[in-house]
Amino acid sequence: MQGAGAAEGRSRGSPWAMDKPDESAKKARLDLPDGHLVKQELVAHDAAAGGGAVVAVAEHSPRAELAVKIDMCVLHCPLCALPFKPPVFQCKGGHLACGGCVAQQPSGQCGACADGCGFFDPCPALDAVVSSTRVQCPNAGCHRYVTYHQADEHRSACAHAPCRCTEHGCGFVGAAPDLAAHLSAAHSVPVRPIHYGKVSRFQVPVSTPRLLLVGDDDGRVFLLTVGALGAAATAVSVVCARGSAATKPRFTCKMWVNLTASAAANGGKADIVLVEMQMRSSTSPSAVVAAGEPTFLAVPPVYLVPGADGGDAMEVPLNVRIDKALPWSD
Repeated sequence: MQGAGAAEGRSRGSPWAMDKPDESAKKARLDLPDGHLVKQELVAHDAAAGGGAVVAVAEHSPRAELAVKIDMCVLHCPLCALPFKPPVFQCKGGHLACGGCVAQQPSGQCGACADGCGFFDPCPALDAVVSSTRVQCPNAGCHRYVTYHQADEHRSACAHAPCRCTEHGCGFVGAAPDLAAHLSAAHSVPVRPIHYGKVSRFQVPVSTPRLLLVGDDDGRVFLLTVGALGAAATAVSVVCARGSAATKPRFTCKMWVNLTASAAANGGKADIVLVEMQMRSSTSPSAVVAAGEPTFLAVPPVYLVPGADGGDAMEVPLNVRIDKALPWSD
């Protein structure tokens, strides 16, 4: 979507200069047989690239299909250049604006109407177009069509957004589930399943810096990292592997370790070190260092236990609980 390009085009003149898109950009094929689904084809013009098209789908009838091309400016507010979302407003002079921009206009009047009589009213017809126009997610492996004005939000949460492996000399790039499979197969990173809202217990060797955790019901990938915090403690942290790491946290995590040796002296109650965090996301989770994270669990040496093999290697008897912080979908 060339939203920024559209905004630049408007800046050369009146903000309403693109209210009436080039009619040549609207090509409708009306002679389609009954029994089809309505489709719209959204054209994003890019002067530098020589033009292009983005396919969108709009459902208007369960029995007819219509393929059209819509100039991109029809779906963007000419004032702020952001995608329209209902409600859309139109003044008596035919100028369009989104709800946010209308609220900023003096007395709710259109600034482009010279007679001062351009009051804005809701435009149900364009609301229907905006609500029904959907575009396909560009991420490989994702086959969803999402409403045009929600496309950026979807891309930020899509499980198929690309992540990259940062192992030395490795150029792998792929969706988070593919990255997990790659780290396990190519770099021998252990994998453990986790169940949201339930406590998982792991014996994590201090010598094993990473552990992959995979959500049981959605395949989400989390990378648990372990590292030395000087000579005084071991740092443990966890991140979500997601292609758009700038989005708001969507998971919370609680990690703790019990000092079982203290239970007998404290009437059966063990000392505990615990951390709760809003889980950060990373596009390069394999580059994460536990002690470098904003929040991590600091485990003193006395909390470590001998490894299962009976050798000198020590392990962190870790309890982990991951919860979904926000309702969301891909």
